[in-house]
Amino acid sequence: MKTKNRYDAMEWAGAFGDIGTLIPFVVAYITILGVDPLGLLFMFGISKIAAGLYYKTPIPIQPMKAIGAAAVAGGITPAALFASGLTTGLFWLLIGLTGTIKYVAALATKPVVRGIMLGLGMSFVVEGIHRMVASPTLAAICLTTTFLLLSNPKIPAMFVLLLIGVVAALIGNPELLGELAQVSVGFRLPEFGLHQIKWDDIVTGTLLFTLPQIPLTLGNAVVAIAAENNDLFPDRPVTEKTMCISQGIMNLVAPMFGGVPMCHGAGGMAGHVRFGARTGGSLVILGSIVIVIALFFSQSVAVIFKMFPPAVLGVILFLAGAELAVTVRDIGTKKSEFYVMVVVAGFAMWHMGVAFLVGVILDNALRRGWIKI
Repeated sequence: MKTKNRYDAMEWAGAFGDIGTLIPFVVAYITILGVDPLGLLFMFGISKIAAGLYYKTPIPIQPMKAIGAAAVAGGITPAALFASGLTTGLFWLLIGLTGTIKYVAALATKPVVRGIMLGLGMSFVVEGIHRMVASPTLAAICLTTTFLLLSNPKIPAMFVLLLIGVVAALIGNPELLGELAQVSVGFRLPEFGLHQIKWDDIVTGTLLFTLPQIPLTLGNAVVAIAAENNDLFPDRPVTEKTMCISQGIMNLVAPMFGGVPMCHGAGGMAGHVRFGARTGGSLVILGSIVIVIALFFSQSVAVIFKMFPPAVLGVILFLAGAELAVTVRDIGTKKSEFYVMVVVAGFAMWHMGVAFLVGVILDNALRRGWIKI
């Protein structure tokens, strides 16, 4: 019998397991680049619901991190950002439809894939710690409480964690209560915005954002996410080709309505699963919440997100990273494979594309006996 999506308390709790990466990027896009939160959040919501209904596993929809970081640091226009989404979508759709991805994926042996997952997991752990040290007392309370409740099916840890975060935010910033009281409801629909993109935006978006993002997406949002999903949910498998086509479609559609470049991500799935999600119901839940915020509260997004302190988001990132990192425990005891995994993990914490390339070369060299360790 085919697994159906669930919408119980644990799926609700697991739905928030990926906000540690979502919220900071959304806030940066809105406050620094001036992206309209309506289209941005609406397309995230639609994409999450579509993924949840189609895959029926908690395959996340995340901001593309390399593009997001470069866009925020570079101070470019939203039009160039949207253009990078179009060219990104076109690239992955073609790679998937033509079957080219299967030749690339064939190079991703188990030590290489596990190394990428370990490196990404540890990157999340380190990033989580960086956010927690800003409020160590709050972080310690949140982390301890979450650990105590993670295995409690009656009291979902995420609900308690978010409640602690909201209380801490109100205590630390008493003016926030007044800001929340002024939040207004105003219904708006996304506008078709493709006409804003000019040829210069396409060139800028492609060279500065699309091309640097490709290696990261390949490692994290194609190879690693497929392996993670199939390890966790063997009854609902996905392929690298499906992941490429999925990301191609959503990135071709999203910019038309003000959405930013998006991808699937192994760390996000680990976060959803760590806090209780086991089906695509968690994505449908989160996607629906995001759409409601987009349609009715788009002008108050920055205020609403203030209810989630950095330390709380850090705890979520920390636990998601740890969850992803421990998936490599099946690597076995063969020294050469373990060695490749560790080397790839180290490079993955710096650059996903370099990590993949180094891993492929090193793994082949060891298998062919060209080098010995």
